[in-house]
Amino acid sequence: MLTKRLLLTFLWVVCMSATTHAQLSTTTAAKKMKFLIHITCGPDNPTKAALGFLVAKTALEEGHTVALFLAGDAVTLLKDSELDKVVGLGTGKLRDHFDAISKAGGRFYMSGMSSKARGLTDADITGKPAEFAMPTILVRLATDSDRMFTY
Repeated sequence: MLTKRLLLTFLWVVCMSATTHAQLSTTTAAKKMKFLIHITCGPDNPTKAALGFLVAKTALEEGHTVALFLAGDAVTLLKDSELDKVVGLGTGKLRDHFDAISKAGGRFYMSGMSSKARGLTDADITGKPAEFAMPTILVRLATDSDRMFTY
């Protein structure tokens, strides 16, 4: 009888210790990471374009570092007319996401070649946390990041 009671007490202690450890493991802060969001779709695919911005905004809200590299038609998304017009189905307003990303310290890199081909100039990015960048910057951002998302 005493042996049975000791065995049950031991099992109870082991079980409670495992439960406590599991609870502590899930409540510890997650590692903060560096994300690169590479967006190539433009205003013609508003849901996907806004989704890339939404993911960037969410990562910043969770304390991660975020850089966005816009290429192809996506470079036109930083024009004020597009920021105000693009709304994704279920993914929100591009302007709202852009403002939140800017306020939280996100940085935009715009393909210089894509921008030139689409007529974007310095005037289009003045006052925005954005700069024109060559493919070497995209490669550097990718190798420096912990995770990369493409939209």
